[in-house]
Amino acid sequence: MNKEILVVVDMVSNEKGVNKDVIFNALECAIASATKKNYEHEVDISVHIDRRTGDYKAFLLTQNPDINQGEVLETEIESVGLDRIGAQTAKQVIVQKIREAERQQIVEAYQDKQGNLISGSVKRIVRGNVIIDLGGHAEALIAREDMINRESVRIGDHLRGYLHTVRSEPRGPQLFLSRTAPEFLIKLFALEVPEIGENIIEIMSASRDPGLRAKIAVRTNDSRVDPVSACIGMRGSRVAAISNELAGERVDIIIWDENPAQFVINAMSPAEVVSIIVDEDNNTIDVAVQEDQLSLAIGRSGQNVRLASQLTGWNLNVMTEAQAEEKHEKEAIAVLKMLMSNLDIEEDIASVLVQEGFSSLEEIAYVPLQEMLEIQEFDEDIVKELRQRAKNLLQAAALKEEEENKIQVTEELRTMAGMNDELAKQMARHGFLTMNDLAEQSVDDLLILDGMDEKQAGELIMTARASWFQ
Repeated sequence: MNKEILVVVDMVSNEKGVNKDVIFNALECAIASATKKNYEHEVDISVHIDRRTGDYKAFLLTQNPDINQGEVLETEIESVGLDRIGAQTAKQVIVQKIREAERQQIVEAYQDKQGNLISGSVKRIVRGNVIIDLGGHAEALIAREDMINRESVRIGDHLRGYLHTVRSEPRGPQLFLSRTAPEFLIKLFALEVPEIGENIIEIMSASRDPGLRAKIAVRTNDSRVDPVSACIGMRGSRVAAISNELAGERVDIIIWDENPAQFVINAMSPAEVVSIIVDEDNNTIDVAVQEDQLSLAIGRSGQNVRLASQLTGWNLNVMTEAQAEEKHEKEAIAVLKMLMSNLDIEEDIASVLVQEGFSSLEEIAYVPLQEMLEIQEFDEDIVKELRQRAKNLLQAAALKEEEENKIQVTEELRTMAGMNDELAKQMARHGFLTMNDLAEQSVDDLLILDGMDEKQAGELIMTARASWFQ
C-alpha cells in the first residue's frame, strides 16, 4: 500500500502537471479526515507521509500548559488504513487540492502579464459574459460590460483582450479581460506600429466610445518621423487592422502638444477651433467654433467633445463665437464690478485691469511688479496702491477664515430644524453657540443676522425652546 501511494502521487502529478507535494498534502488531509471519525468529539489530527518510502503516521495535536503558548503537543496514534478511506471522500479531497494548486499556478503564470494583450478561443457565452480558453487549464472572463456593444462573437472564435485584473479566488474567474478599455486600443497600436516599440513614437493618451469611435494622442521623439502617418500605415493598413479588431471602431489620431490649449485644438478635430479660453483653477476650457461647425465639434450625442475631453483631461465647453463673446463680456463685467467694489477704484482703472487680463485679487497682489509697471496707463504710485489694497483684502479674508475655523458650533445647533451651515456660522460669530444660547434670544436679537426676518427668527427661537417645555 505504501508503494502504491508513491505510484499514485507520481501518476497524478505527471498527468495534472501539479507539484507532488500538493498530492501528498491531499492524501494526508484525506487520511486525517477519516481518522477523526474514530473519535466522538472534535479533535485535531495531523498526518505525515514520508515522501521517499510512502510510510505515514498520524498524530493527535493537543495544547500542553507546560510548553510555550501557541505550541502544540503531538501524540502518535493509530491511523486509519488508506484502504479503509472512502474512495469518494479521498477523490474529492485530492481533486479539490489539485484544483486549488492549478488555480494558484494560473495566477502565478499570469501575474506578470497583467497590463498586456491576452488571446484565446471563445469557450462559452453566459448572459453576454464571454469565457476565453487560454490553454493549460487557464480561462479568462470578458464581462458583458467589457465587450464591444453589438459585437458578434461565437464559440470557437479567436479573441483578444486587455488583461486588466489578475485575482486569486477560491472559485470563479481569476483572469479578467477587457475589449472596451482605452488601454486595449493603446496595446493594439503598440502591436501594429513598430515605431512605438522602438520608442520613436509615444502614445500619450486615448479615449474610446467602444465600437464607434476613438481618439489617440501621439508624439514623435524623432523629428524625421511623422507620428500620424506612421500610425496610419501604408494606405491606411495599420489603422485599418486595428479598426477591424475593434468591430469597425473609427480612430482619430491626434498630435499631442505640451501646450494644453493647442492639444485641445488638435483633439477637437475634425472641427476647426476659432478661439480658446483656459480656466486652470477649474480645469475648464471654453472652445469657440464657427456656427456651422458647432454640430461637428459636439458630435453625435456629444461624442466628439466627450472623447476630446477624456483625451486631454480638461472639461470642455463648446460654443459658437457669438456665445463665447457674450459669455466673455458677462464675465468681464462681473470682474469689473468686483474690482471696483473690492479695491474701491473708478471704472476706468478697473477697465484697464480687465483689459490686461487681471481677473482676481490674487493676480493683482502677487503678479511680478514689473509686469504691472509695464501697463501704459498706470504709473508706479497707482501700481503700488492697487497691489497694497489687494494684499490687505486677501490678508483680512484669510484672518476671517482662520477665526471662523476656530468657532465651534455645537452639533445640536447645527442640525436643528430650519438651520443651515451658513446661518449657524453667523450665529456663532454673534456668540450664539448652543441651542440654549439661541433659546434665550428675542426676535429682535436675531434680526441682526443677514437675511433674517421676524417669522424665521420666531420659528428658530421656538424650536430652540422646545426642550424647555418638555
